[in-house]
Amino acid sequence: MLRWGVLAPGRIAGGFVWALHQHTDQRVHAVASRDPERASRFAAQYGIPRVHASYEQLVRDPDVDIVYVASPHSEHKRQALLAIAAGKHVLVEKPLALNAAEARDIARAARAANVFAMEALWSRFLPQTLLIERLLRDGVLGDIRLVAADFGGRFDFDPEGRVFNPALGGGALLDIGIYPIWLAHLVLGPPPHVHATGSLTQTGVDGQAALVLTYPQGAQALLHTTLFAETPQEAVIAGTHARLQLDSRFFTPGGFTLKAARSDQRLRWTDPSGLHGSEGLAWQAVAVASHIAEGLRESPLHPLERSIALLETIDSAREQLRSAGPSAHRHLFTR
Repeated sequence: MLRWGVLAPGRIAGGFVWALHQHTDQRVHAVASRDPERASRFAAQYGIPRVHASYEQLVRDPDVDIVYVASPHSEHKRQALLAIAAGKHVLVEKPLALNAAEARDIARAARAANVFAMEALWSRFLPQTLLIERLLRDGVLGDIRLVAADFGGRFDFDPEGRVFNPALGGGALLDIGIYPIWLAHLVLGPPPHVHATGSLTQTGVDGQAALVLTYPQGAQALLHTTLFAETPQEAVIAGTHARLQLDSRFFTPGGFTLKAARSDQRLRWTDPSGLHGSEGLAWQAVAVASHIAEGLRESPLHPLERSIALLETIDSAREQLRSAGPSAHRHLFTR
């Protein structure tokens, strides 16, 4: 049983802690925040026995086995390195860092300290993902020609908030666009070519982006993300033998339909666990505990190099949007 410490309690951390307590035998032992009252409220809400006055105190707590970093993206590297320097295992909310260079710093530090480190890309550990991976490995879909995925939501504009503030690592790509990109990487691997177009928000972060990832054998990934509108949040993997259609909110526990090519034959699969929404975060916690119990220092399912590769793709897309000038027009929000 792992004893967790939580840095930066908020909505995302709350979902993780609830899932962990409800669906695993692991427990959160301590929490710390820059706002002590916020940490105390979080501890009372989720039954956490210890509140620390600082992040530094929490990572030095001898009763904490692993630190969960749930802060804004801009703080991921600093807080991950703080935990690693204290000899703690660490799970860092996605994205692992603001960019690939920062992610490499985290990976180097964790390997040097011989501690477990992983990006909290929870969708990778869902039952449907493991089954899809098996179908791909067994060649059920044939040669993959296309991955299409989108994740868009309508976010209320707050220039100081995490999603829109450039100082906090705001933007669609790092926050929600990472899920379509991750799926493309899972199926086709890191792309040698990335083409991105889109628009910026008033604060200068990427508000909407469409990506085309191209691969040597001609396969493509067509990906989309936006902060401006709620989209279907669906995904398709199309191969020469069959097409796999994931349900809406493809990044959460759900199901998919497998349709044979040039045939009406369809197979339907639905997650039998009964977990819904953020309850699926429990699968990630179980995987982390299993990896650490086995003496692993990275997840074989989602190693640090995969997180770095994701950020390399995002880095390329963000740079293209920033350098596009007037063609990457700014989207003006209305309240």
